Amino acid sequence: MSDGSVRLAARRAGPDDAQTVARLLHDFNTEFETPTPGVAVLTTRLQSLLAGPGTIAYLAGEPATGVALVTLRSNVWYDGPVALLDELYVAPADRGRGLGSAMIERLVADAEASGVSAIEINVDAVDVDAQRFYERHGFSGVDPDTGERAFFYSLEL
Repeated sequence: MSDGSVRLAARRAGPDDAQTVARLLHDFNTEFETPTPGVAVLTTRLQSLLAGPGTIAYLAGEPATGVALVTLRSNVWYDGPVALLDELYVAPADRGRGLGSAMIERLVADAEASGVSAIEINVDAVDVDAQRFYERHGFSGVDPDTGERAFFYSLEL
């Protein structure tokens, strides 16, 4: 491509990739000054989670410098599961090269192939770059029926 970006493929991570996924998630939180339990704790959790059906991770780059973490859940409003894109991160030096797009495209393709009914993403209000990125990939921050802005609320326990 003439804009300097490259078309890269993303791959689905398995339990053997847990440490790589953990390192990238830890780097993400560290970059944005968010608490992290550390690579060792995340690795242990991810080894178990990535072996089951409810958590999916994608890696992009060689070596991997991009990660997407997705969890699946059932939902009464849909026939198939709903995927939540919990995290999408690309190391600063590799941003703008197409890694994020590769992971989103792989997520959407895999979701369609496996019967996922919807993909949800939570984005901070001030993160307009992320909002534009997801909108370029077909996601919307408004209710399609009413046009009302969507909001995300949480309560940590």
